[in-house]
Amino acid sequence: MVKAMKPVFNLGAVLIATISLVGCQGSMNTRAASSLPDTVEVDSIAGLSDLKSEDTVKNQKGYLTERWRNPVQIPVDTLNPISKDSLDRFVRTERRRVRDSVRQELNKLPKHVYFTFDDGPLIGSSAIDSISKAKHIKISTFLVGRHANMSKRLKRDLQRYKDNALVECYNHSYTHAGNRFTTFYSNPVSAYEDFEKNEVDLELKHKIVRLPGRNIWIYDDVRRIDLKSGASTADMLYTNGYKIYGWDVEWRIHGASGMPVQPVNEIYTRIRNYMDNKSSMEPNNVVLLMHDDMFQSKKGQQLLSSLIDTIQTTTDYKFEFIRDYPFRY
Repeated sequence: MVKAMKPVFNLGAVLIATISLVGCQGSMNTRAASSLPDTVEVDSIAGLSDLKSEDTVKNQKGYLTERWRNPVQIPVDTLNPISKDSLDRFVRTERRRVRDSVRQELNKLPKHVYFTFDDGPLIGSSAIDSISKAKHIKISTFLVGRHANMSKRLKRDLQRYKDNALVECYNHSYTHAGNRFTTFYSNPVSAYEDFEKNEVDLELKHKIVRLPGRNIWIYDDVRRIDLKSGASTADMLYTNGYKIYGWDVEWRIHGASGMPVQPVNEIYTRIRNYMDNKSSMEPNNVVLLMHDDMFQSKKGQQLLSSLIDTIQTTTDYKFEFIRDYPFRY
């Protein structure tokens, strides 16, 4: 057993020799990453401080995020082979050590929550606008052009959003795919044109999109697809300068009543868990999905206000626009 474990302690030297060769590889990405032959992935950056001063590395933007998300590839030493069991134990130990260390550092840093509302303008939009002002929080709305053209009232609600400095308006398509998502995304060109029409019709300032019926993320170095039928449309949007954002936590809507499904405490707990466990798409950033029509009644509006009050009184989370997503440390 001692002989089998001895080469493990030489891995630090191997890490030093190879870490400079390793590119950024987000564990949530589906994009291909280059790899070396005969390698294994280890969640560790042991030896990095030997290459650069610790202060220099820690001052780099996104340092902790990269430590949390990206594995390091270690070439297998064929001259001094390590048993699979020994290597697996080393990997588990290193992953746990690094994650625990990074979590402690991230917990000392600012945390950001994003309240996003889909499908507006709808009957609940005016209440959402008023609540954002009363609570003085930033919110992000993903708008549907067809809804804005349904009535004069909804046109006025759209203008209220635009006139409110605490609200930013983004693109959720013109037709909302007619709620026939697979059919809509089967023609990526016409789907793309639907988003373009929405941008022009609503005079949207930001090239930021959420796809109807899809939890797809494509931005910066991240590409995550939930259902393949929306992938081509999302890729076309990204190629033409858009960023596509999904969500971490959903406050579900009851189809018949339009009311929020889960109680406030459950949503608050889920947000806290994602933030504390660093299990959201980006550590220290949590995106909450809601829908405008959830807050058309007084009861729904009280629930939204209660969630905001709970977050503001029990956490130090900062409410942010999705335009500023993500904050990396």
